[in-house]
Amino acid sequence: MKSNHEKEEYIEVWEDVVHIKDLVLSLIICSVTTMGAYLLAPDDATKSLVFGLIGTVIGFIICSIIIKPKRTFEYVDEEE
Repeated sequence: MKSNHEKEEYIEVWEDVVHIKDLVLSLIICSVTTMGAYLLAPDDATKSLVFGLIGTVIGFIICSIIIKPKRTFEYVDEEE
């Protein structure tokens, strides 16, 4: 039985279980990169959109490097 310190909190998002700390960290990183790129864009409306989308992709890449998956898969042979 795990103690309170060892127990990690998970929530369900789109039928998947996620660690709360990782979810909040990724939301912060993606928000900062998206808004930063949007605010750095020139005053042209189409360039602002493109810069915001590029910031989103950069945030996604940073999150995928920092936050590693925690899933483990076990293959069970049906024939045995």
